[in-house]
Amino acid sequence: ANHACGSPVGPDAWQKRNINSLTDMDQFDPISGFPVYKCLLCDVEKVKPGNGSNPIDFGEAGEEELNIAKITHSKKEIYLDNNATTHIAPEVKEIMAAAMEVYGNPSSIHTAGKRARAIVDKARRAVASALHCTARRIVFTGSGSESINLAIKGIAFAHKGKKDHIITTSVEHPAVLNTCRWLERNDFRITYLPVDHNGLIDPLELEKAITKDTCLISIMTANNETGVIQPVRECAAIARERNILFHTDAVQAFGKIPVNVDDLEVDLLSVSAHKVNGPKGVGALYVKKGIEIESLINGGGHEFGLRSGTENVVGIAGFGKAVELIPNYIARIDHISKLRDRLEKGIRNVIKDCKVNGHPERRLPNTLNITLPGFRGESVVLEMEQRGVYFSSGSACKSGDSKPSHALLALGLSEEEAHCALRFSLGFETTEEDIDHTIRSLAETVQTSKSMVHFVPCR
Repeated sequence: ANHACGSPVGPDAWQKRNINSLTDMDQFDPISGFPVYKCLLCDVEKVKPGNGSNPIDFGEAGEEELNIAKITHSKKEIYLDNNATTHIAPEVKEIMAAAMEVYGNPSSIHTAGKRARAIVDKARRAVASALHCTARRIVFTGSGSESINLAIKGIAFAHKGKKDHIITTSVEHPAVLNTCRWLERNDFRITYLPVDHNGLIDPLELEKAITKDTCLISIMTANNETGVIQPVRECAAIARERNILFHTDAVQAFGKIPVNVDDLEVDLLSVSAHKVNGPKGVGALYVKKGIEIESLINGGGHEFGLRSGTENVVGIAGFGKAVELIPNYIARIDHISKLRDRLEKGIRNVIKDCKVNGHPERRLPNTLNITLPGFRGESVVLEMEQRGVYFSSGSACKSGDSKPSHALLALGLSEEEAHCALRFSLGFETTEEDIDHTIRSLAETVQTSKSMVHFVPCR
C-alpha cells in the first residue's frame, strides 16, 4: 500500500486494514520500547519480560536504561541539518570537561567562586569580542529563545503604559512570533511586516508601519529556513531616526557571516551557543549601554540584574570556546558556499523542475531551501535517513502538526509546495564527498522510491 499517513485517499485495502510499516526493528523509543513506525494504524502494547521477544534488554526494574556512552552509529552519516543544531567541536568538549572540575559558585567571593567567575568572565569577553562590544554588554541566558524573550518582553514591559506597539516580520523564528502573540494577549499591538517572493522585507513598509506608540522593532538577521539575509542595518537606521529601539535575532547568522553590533547599529541582539558548535542550553543577549529593560527572571540579581539564577559555568565555558573558533569557520565561508552551489546544481540535474526558495544571493552561504514538486518533504527526509543523510523538510507532520512552514507560505508558496520543500544546511566539516553522496542518494530515492515519497496531502 502506498504511504498515505493512513488517510482515506489510499486504496480500499489500505483503508480497511491495519497496516504497519516498520522503518527498522533496531529503531525504537528508549522510554516506551515501541518501534519507530512509518505508519501506525493499530494499538501497540509494550512487550514485558516473558511475554514475547523484545529487541530491548530490560533491567531489573523492567525499564530500559538509555546508556548514552554506548550509542554507536553503524553507517556513514552525512549531517546537513546544521541550521537546526551543530556538533560540539572537540576543543569545546575539552574546555567543558575542564570546567566541570571547577565546582565553585561564580557569585561566591572565596577562591573556588573566583575560579568559576573567571571562566564566566573569559567566555563573556569572547562573545563580546566576536560581536565587537564590551563584555559588560553581554547577558548570558539559557538559550537563544530566552534571549529573544528577554529582549522583546523586557523592552515591552519597560514601556508598558507608555508605548504599546511592536513591529516584526511574518518570517521570524517562532521564538519571536510566539512572544509577540503572547504580548498581543496582554494588551500590546503587533505589526507583522510581509515579505516579497524572495523573502525580503521592504524598508519602506517598515517606515509606514511606525507609529508614535512604537517601542520596539524586531527583525531577524537571517532566516533559519531559507537563509535569507534581511537589510537589518538599513532598518535599524530607520528605527534610530525615529528614536525606536531595534532588536535582531542573529541566532542563525552568528558564526556563518560577520555579525558586528557597531556595523549593524542595533540596540539588542540575540545569539545561541548550539548554532556555533557549542553546547545546547546557553544563549546570550547583547544590550546596548543605556537601554532600560525589565528582567523576566527575578532572584539574586545575576547577570547584571537581568537574568537571575546561578550561571551555567560549564555551558558558558563551552560557548566562549566555540565563539573563539568562529574565525576559523568564517575563513571557510567561500568553500562552504561553493559546496552548497554544488549541491543545488546536483539536485537540479536530478529533478529538473525543482525550485529554490528565498533570495538566490542574499542568503546564508550554508543554506539551501528547495522544493521538489510532487515529493513529500518529510517522506524524502525519512528515506534519505536510511541512506545516512540527515536534513530537514518544509513541514512538521512528523510532530503531529500538518501545517507547512509559515516562512515558506509567507514567500507565496502554496501549502503543497511548502510540504514538498527540503532544507539542507551545511556545516564547516561538510566535504565534497558528502555532497556527491547526498546527490546520488537523492537520485536513488526519487527514482526507486517514488511510490513512497510522492506527494499526498495531509488529512
